[in-house]
Amino acid sequence: MNVGVLSDIHGNKVALEAVLADMPPVDALVCAGDVVGYNPWHADCVETLRERGVPTVMGNHDRAVVGDSGFGFNSMAGAGVQHAQETLDEGHVEWLAALPDQRSEFDGRVRLVHSHPDHRGHYTYPEEFGPDLLGAESVLVLGHTHVQHHEIYDEGVVMNPGSVGQPRDDDPRAAYGVLDLDTLSVTEHRVTYDIDRVQEAVGRAGLPERIGNRLESGR
Repeated sequence: MNVGVLSDIHGNKVALEAVLADMPPVDALVCAGDVVGYNPWHADCVETLRERGVPTVMGNHDRAVVGDSGFGFNSMAGAGVQHAQETLDEGHVEWLAALPDQRSEFDGRVRLVHSHPDHRGHYTYPEEFGPDLLGAESVLVLGHTHVQHHEIYDEGVVMNPGSVGQPRDDDPRAAYGVLDLDTLSVTEHRVTYDIDRVQEAVGRAGLPERIGNRLESGR
């Protein structure tokens, strides 16, 4: 069974569309959170996941949007949260608000979190990966750092598919992963997308210019 793994879409519809078009055939999709924030297409990204019934957990930006807290509105993150709150309809907000912090999928084989399985909000970078992060499940999927990486241990797999909508690992291409549950192996993928189109949309939405500019460097 092959599973397409997404995370940190951050309202970037253009990157999400490129990822879904590039993705090889999979049997299911999962998302490790932060569907909204930063880029201007929050509703489109929520709707894509909602329509497909993609198992998703709540990221910190998702939580800030539904909880009206978490970022100062003078920051890039705060501006994205405010824009999402102003543009999402009630149904989209309800979908975000219902997302759990963690979920177990595929008969308990995959644990899905946003940041860290035990410490919500912690940025779990690759140097902190280890089999100690695994619980009863064979696979831990997390996001939050926007850094694509995976490790395979005797006990199972720890993976971050990277960010669809705002990579921060010096590679501007949209990131995702494919998990083979039969062999417990991971294939990391990157795909180019129209960053100019995103930058233009960021400007039209009145969002901070740096949101679009940083996409060029993958930082």
